Amino acid sequence: MKKTTTRRDFIKKTGLAAAGISFAPYILPSGRLFAPTGNRSSEHVVMVAFAGGVRQQESVLKRYLDDSQGEPYPGNIMYNMFSGAAPENKIVYGTGTGGLNPIPAILSNSLESQGTVFKEVTALSAGHFGGLNSLVQGSTTTTQGLKQRPINPTIFEYLRRHGGYSATDAWFVGNGIGNSTPLLNHSAHPDYGAEYAGNFFAPTVTFSDIGAQFMADAKIYHPENELAPMYKLQTFLDLQFQALTSAGGSIGNSEDEKQNIKAFMEAMYAKVAAGTLDLPPVTDNGDLYTMAFAVEVLKWFKPAFMMVNLSAVDSCHSNFSGYLGALHRADHAVGHLWNKIQTDIPEMSGQTTLLCTPECGRNLQPNNILDQNDWLSYDHSDTNSLRVWTLLAGPSIPAGLSIGSENNPVGLVSDTMMTVADLLGVQPEVQAAGMTANGTTSLLNQL
Repeated sequence: MKKTTTRRDFIKKTGLAAAGISFAPYILPSGRLFAPTGNRSSEHVVMVAFAGGVRQQESVLKRYLDDSQGEPYPGNIMYNMFSGAAPENKIVYGTGTGGLNPIPAILSNSLESQGTVFKEVTALSAGHFGGLNSLVQGSTTTTQGLKQRPINPTIFEYLRRHGGYSATDAWFVGNGIGNSTPLLNHSAHPDYGAEYAGNFFAPTVTFSDIGAQFMADAKIYHPENELAPMYKLQTFLDLQFQALTSAGGSIGNSEDEKQNIKAFMEAMYAKVAAGTLDLPPVTDNGDLYTMAFAVEVLKWFKPAFMMVNLSAVDSCHSNFSGYLGALHRADHAVGHLWNKIQTDIPEMSGQTTLLCTPECGRNLQPNNILDQNDWLSYDHSDTNSLRVWTLLAGPSIPAGLSIGSENNPVGLVSDTMMTVADLLGVQPEVQAAGMTANGTTSLLNQL
């Protein structure tokens, strides 16, 4: 009993917001804040953002090396998501020495065959910051600076203010706390803000070696004879999480929700220590580790909405082979997520809609950086970087449907956010607020 009390005292004093999970003592009544005027057509929605820039050619177009390195070897390296045969030659994206062993598919049927793919969607920005903002805000604001809260409301705020969803019904599972990532769970808009935020959780920080060193045992330090570790902890929190703490505001978790989050964190540390975390079959990069914790969030809270941010594909700037491996693992992560929703979370099975969208694409022409296989790398700045795709699967989503083509783009990246609003019953309010990009509409209207 004493250990439990000490742990709770520690959490209250240091704040798990500092450990990659953002929640604070602002208390709102539980239940709906306002009655939504729209119709909710899905009980749960999960959005996977492929942050870092994903080229059309290696992903939805399944060209592998055929349109990047001047080598005639096409193939599909994302076979949990897309239909089509895997490459037969020059395999570098799997496990083992040189990546010779592709990771086996988790899903027996691809998500493309189970759902709908918008094959040519237009991104609003060729950059990461604008791209990620377009997924959470439904717009990108050029006057907004890096490491600042979004100017316009986020999907988390729209859901919580207009849909009445509680704080633990809306989650943003990030891949880290760099740049603006931990600031995207709510905006600085005066009509919305922190009280309508979603909970932000960065598992690769919270459960890193240094995070576990300070947080897992939840020790209370004696103020007289243990000043050194106290100052070390303070420095760790200040340096690693100043973006969170300097942003201001308090997330509206009720007292019950705060205690439930604390219990979740204790359970996760116990799982990590015991080696019982629900990991993907292969977990050898940060994206896969992030997805494991996203699944744990779903199991524990069964939220109405969760956004997961994956970013290992950003290696394409300097290592094309590493980018291919990261893309293959992102697909593996999505396969793990969908499999767990359908088989291990009965409350969400058959009641969850999945949306996957890259924040931006990659250039048509390479830069001059060669990787270990002497393959050229790719940045993101030209019109090819504005070509992306969106995949949807779940109840009421048509199966095996393909929409759009290179000569006939259909949809905007910002439509993904509006589709979430549509599925969860707040689209009229989002539209009435008038702060999304011109032309933004639900993808369900374009089926």
